[in-house]
Amino acid sequence: MRPVGPVSRVGRSLMAVTATAAAWAVTAMGLAASPAAAAPPTTAQTPAPGDTCTAADLGTRHPYIKTTEVSPTITHFKGWYVTEGTTGNQTVSTSTQTTISVSVGLNGNVEGSFAVETLGKVGASLGLNVKVDYSSTSSESNSVTWNFNQPGYYGVYKGTKKVTGTYGSLNCNRVQQGDGSWALKWIEGPGSGSFTTYTTLEEGAVRCQDKVPADSIMAKAQSLLDCGSAAAKAEHPAGAVAPTTKQMRDRLVQRPALTSGTFAEQSKATGRSARAALNCEPGAYKIAVPGQPLSWGAPLLAADGVRLRPSTIFSAHLDNWRLCNVTEHNGVLEASLWNWGNGGCATIAEQNAATERAVLQTAPCTEDDLQRFYIYRDVPGSSKIGVQNKYTGSMMGHDRYADGEFIRQYSSGRQDGTGTYTLIGV
Repeated sequence: MRPVGPVSRVGRSLMAVTATAAAWAVTAMGLAASPAAAAPPTTAQTPAPGDTCTAADLGTRHPYIKTTEVSPTITHFKGWYVTEGTTGNQTVSTSTQTTISVSVGLNGNVEGSFAVETLGKVGASLGLNVKVDYSSTSSESNSVTWNFNQPGYYGVYKGTKKVTGTYGSLNCNRVQQGDGSWALKWIEGPGSGSFTTYTTLEEGAVRCQDKVPADSIMAKAQSLLDCGSAAAKAEHPAGAVAPTTKQMRDRLVQRPALTSGTFAEQSKATGRSARAALNCEPGAYKIAVPGQPLSWGAPLLAADGVRLRPSTIFSAHLDNWRLCNVTEHNGVLEASLWNWGNGGCATIAEQNAATERAVLQTAPCTEDDLQRFYIYRDVPGSSKIGVQNKYTGSMMGHDRYADGEFIRQYSSGRQDGTGTYTLIGV
């Protein structure tokens, strides 16, 4: 990597950085530009854009719902003919019509507090009891027991209300006020995505001549009967009616398409095989626990992870980080975190990207969103920050304050404030 070069050459250049230069670098990033302004405490349990937050919220995030759509959907269906002599209770085995799986973002399941909170807010905003953990309508029994008290051509069904929409991420960051002062506010962060969930399944039977509410689950089932077809009008023996051409066509149309590729396919889309040419800031930093001696320490072994470590003369610069390819958008920094000691970049391993509490590691630097991080800052004069992985959207934090404790990703961050760190020039 041209700008960072071999560790030995970089080490010689960085050892010449004085305290004055480090202070200049911090000032250039705006971390110590003016006296600190006290942020009022957050009182709302569910923050909204523009609400106040505190430095303890820098390492956290919350979802907010942007759009929702509710559509009655038939998940299981069977055409069924009842004759004069076959009325009464019958158990019908239906066929799968549509499969709905609960998902939030790119993941095929729901793992982590952020996803659960997202779905909880969806249900609350719509007044519906929706699934808030991973489930699929295909796991439901396909049999329907029904009391057929009149002969006729029936559609036996199971159905639900499919709920889809989009969400955004609220992050705590400093915002300059109209009078020039600074405050911490909940802002719309870079993370956003879509969700799918559904309500409790309903089951029943409906005939062509039945009057049903428009845009209801029952009306959806009735539309699948294809009431003008010969199958509806002809005499039949009791039991199943073969699906009509329209029913088969509708069944194919309603099958869900894949919304995301495999990780390998997504990797190609994000250019993960490209080598990076990092342009790093001149200063080096410790990413430390506020007011404590432990800070992020990179591993010597590739299989190990970034841990909380004390900074000593034996740290071999594994506790020193540089911010590279730094950009800023709407007051939020984006950077790669290059480690002085092992020459690697902080990353979440690709195979662990969807895993709650996955360990932060280092790897050879590449042009990869798994190695890019958003940095949320306290008001000028304070060096407190929160760190978020660009690809996964998860915040960095640790389970407990202890020597050797891993730095991990948490989808909603550490709500106890242990995801807030300080960026200290060295």
